[in-house]
Amino acid sequence: MSTNRRDFLKYTGYLGAATAAGSIPENSATAEEPSKKKEVKKRLGPHGKGVPITIAGYDYNRVKALAEGAVTVEGCSHQFEVTSIGPLNEHAFYGEKSRDVTEIGLIPYLLAFANGGFRDYVLLPIPLLRLFRHKSIYVRTDRGIKTPQDLRGKKVATVGYSSSGLTHVRGFLKDEYGVKPDEIHWISTTKDSGSNLTGETASRWEKVEPKGLKIDAAPEGEDDSSLLLKGEVDAIFHPAEPKIYQDRNPLVERLFKDHRSVEQAYFKKTGLFPIMHSVAVRVKTIQQHPWLPKAVFKAYSQAKQIDYSHMRNWGWAMDSLPWYGQEFNNTRELMGDNFYPYGLKASAPSYEKAIEYVYDQGLSKRKLSIDELFEPSTVDLVDESSGQL
Repeated sequence: MSTNRRDFLKYTGYLGAATAAGSIPENSATAEEPSKKKEVKKRLGPHGKGVPITIAGYDYNRVKALAEGAVTVEGCSHQFEVTSIGPLNEHAFYGEKSRDVTEIGLIPYLLAFANGGFRDYVLLPIPLLRLFRHKSIYVRTDRGIKTPQDLRGKKVATVGYSSSGLTHVRGFLKDEYGVKPDEIHWISTTKDSGSNLTGETASRWEKVEPKGLKIDAAPEGEDDSSLLLKGEVDAIFHPAEPKIYQDRNPLVERLFKDHRSVEQAYFKKTGLFPIMHSVAVRVKTIQQHPWLPKAVFKAYSQAKQIDYSHMRNWGWAMDSLPWYGQEFNNTRELMGDNFYPYGLKASAPSYEKAIEYVYDQGLSKRKLSIDELFEPSTVDLVDESSGQL
């Protein structure tokens, strides 16, 4: 490990833990809306000897040791730029493409790869953001929607039809409940009412409009919450929480009120832990330094191990949630010690499910193969966090 004992104790002692044992809070202040131009927070890692590289992404607790320099990428000196998914995707797909390592939206990457010939970055099997999505369905309480099947024929507002989170919602609705996308009347909004992780729409190379669907644009100036409040839609699919739900308006509730139990049952049945964001490395950088992808994978694994150790040793005291310790232990019992696994061996089924969804939902021109998406030197790597908790 690239940290000395002092750095290790520093990070295991004070890293604040996110809710639900390692997931990003649904309304995190760091999840800035991508439409707002905010300065990227730059954190300087060790700048000694080594190849200088730039890494960008959220500073999740499982990444913080890398973001703040307690963990380094072997053979490199790095700068970590903290920003959100909208600007991250913008930079990689259409911007300067100057970052050597970047967090990236998985569904947008698949669509850019399949539909636009995007090849500037290649994926590493490091699923940085994973979220169960049953929590993402919000319904009006007066429309008789009690089960997923009740969504058939209803009007549903979405912010970005092809975003990672909502693609997974449509996917499990079909897989688990038989509700197909063409059985819903979609209202697409460009204005979002809540703090969120959106901004990861499909590539600009072409507008993705799946055949056989009824997708209408929301009226000018209307967001998802205003549509629901006025009764113009029956439900909202939202990757975080729409404002009307944040305000605890009695007109709205989650379809799955006890979504935690439903999501746990889904994991028990399928073994899937849905992936929203992954890590990608610039191809030009790999051509110059073929050893770099393995070193990046190792660094992210080491940073996560530090977070695991913190959760085990200090999370129960440092975090404000009163039953944090029990939640941590319950998660380990259900999902294993390495419940947030990196590496293709552990995560291939979840990556493959995302590939299946974008093709099955008519978002991608062709069905991609997992073999063509990942940097070859990393496909057999094993997460160093495995079995070390």
